[in-house]
Amino acid sequence: MTTKITDGVQVSVESFFQPEQSSPVHHHYVFNYKIRIHNHSHTSIQLMRRHWFIYDSNGVVREVEGEGVIGLQPIIEAGEYHEYVSGCNFRTEIGKMQGTYTMMRLYDGSEFTVVIPQFTMITPYKLN
Repeated sequence: MTTKITDGVQVSVESFFQPEQSSPVHHHYVFNYKIRIHNHSHTSIQLMRRHWFIYDSNGVVREVEGEGVIGLQPIIEAGEYHEYVSGCNFRTEIGKMQGTYTMMRLYDGSEFTVVIPQFTMITPYKLN
């Protein structure tokens, strides 16, 4: 698990290879990742936007931006967390992702950026 804390918000990421959805013969590798966003600050926040950079090990870089995560803009109360699972596909056996969330403090509407730490996705057999 990879973890990073920015402005009192902890983002932890764990990834999982999905062999039943992958096809190595067709250069198609699918991974799921679980993210936990834990609000260690003293105020309620809302996740407004996400911004991802996705890297295949062959040099291809994709950029994804949008509102919320998996169709939600969750409010995370002080001391609470929000967790979700999403996925990504690659053309290579190794890839990585990193990015940011734009959060808003509910008490005054101010926005701030929270870092999503870089994490690597590797097919298990590549580690042998």
